[in-house]
Amino acid sequence: MEIILLLSELIPCLLIGYLLGRFKENLSLTISRPLISYGIPISLMGILLKSGLELPLIESAALALVAIGFLMTILNRLPSVNNLIQNRTLQLGSAFGNTGYFGIPVSLALLPDHALIYSIGFDLGATLVIWSLGPILLTDPSKVLSSNRYWKNFIKGIFSSPAVKGLIGALIIHSSPWDEQITYLLWIPSRVVIVLALVIVGMRLSWLRKANLSRIKNQITSIKNALIMKLVGLPVIMLIISSVIRLPSVMREALVLQAAAPTAISILLISQAASRDEKEATSLVVFSTITALISIPAWLLILRL
Repeated sequence: MEIILLLSELIPCLLIGYLLGRFKENLSLTISRPLISYGIPISLMGILLKSGLELPLIESAALALVAIGFLMTILNRLPSVNNLIQNRTLQLGSAFGNTGYFGIPVSLALLPDHALIYSIGFDLGATLVIWSLGPILLTDPSKVLSSNRYWKNFIKGIFSSPAVKGLIGALIIHSSPWDEQITYLLWIPSRVVIVLALVIVGMRLSWLRKANLSRIKNQITSIKNALIMKLVGLPVIMLIISSVIRLPSVMREALVLQAAAPTAISILLISQAASRDEKEATSLVVFSTITALISIPAWLLILRL
């Protein structure tokens, strides 16, 4: 029943986006720009205020950073793994999932209400990193950034990050006397942003109608290692960490399902903004999203064995 509820929320959004994408191919770009500038910060503000700015939020964010940091380290430090995924966009796509706009609906549909704070904590930690480091890594064509330039770009990325803007906004509202009223008002637009983000993924799915079977096979072959790493590798890492430190079952389920979310739409948006590896980003987002409709229920069954 839970899985049916999840699919009933995700599939209509993807289908609507697919149909819109067939009639206007560049509509996703038109929507994505204001979504980055205004939608994501507002959405994070609403979700953070709804879940509460409490210690479990910070703990979950820290665990997300540990899992993602470990994966990014082995992707870049182990030659055998690096040879499998050398493309920077695919590396980011294998480490950062669509936790906010796919993972949060998964949490709402499959887990009890009190699991939401763990899911949001994971999303916050991942979002802070991807919007801070992602633009730097994809915009700069060199593999090595000078120390001064790196930190300059890092600080710039931090303060321009939609996640940081959302966090700062949530802290300001939380300390105001109108906290409850604003939280109530922001929850609806927060959900609307989630729907819009899923619709954008659906729009990107529309390119499949133009692709022949041979092209689709080539696209899958080029991203298969990143696809496996995202949907299997990262959740396995998160499961191992959760088991080693003996997290409560609900927290473990929330974090592993977030880790199992398909590649983040952020990767596609950043690649579009940087005009780099857009085809690879699109393929990974599209095929990981389609596959996640099967892999997410599979992970839920595994976690509850």
